[in-house]
Amino acid sequence: MADSYDQEVVREERAAGEPVRPVAPVSRAYSSRTSVYREGGYNYRAVQAVWWIVGFIDVLIAIRFILKLFGANPAPFVRFIYDVTWPLVAPFHGIFNTSQVGVSVFETESLVAIAIYTLIGWGIVSLVRIMTRPRSTTTVVD
Repeated sequence: MADSYDQEVVREERAAGEPVRPVAPVSRAYSSRTSVYREGGYNYRAVQAVWWIVGFIDVLIAIRFILKLFGANPAPFVRFIYDVTWPLVAPFHGIFNTSQVGVSVFETESLVAIAIYTLIGWGIVSLVRIMTRPRSTTTVVD
């Protein structure tokens, strides 16, 4: 949709008594720019790798949370999960109080760790996208 200032109408002046009538609009030379981006032009493999690692860490911590919540017996698999995930959860230990009812433990540091690692992954993915985005191809048409 053209705005009123996009077209100029030139009026021709006539002698007194003759009506003023419009002349054909003056055409302007417009230039247009076209930017071409490839879909997923950033480093898609790096983004996939970061999200895979973050997802793997979050799943391990979620398994830890569920095992603690249901009061799992210290079987070899449970001990393995606790040992593997302790270094990931340890920085968040003591932020909130841990609730325990019987053998069930509601471990809030696991939930905080999942949230923080997801935010860190999002930040890394954003940085990868910014650093590896394609340069635009600009075409000027007169």
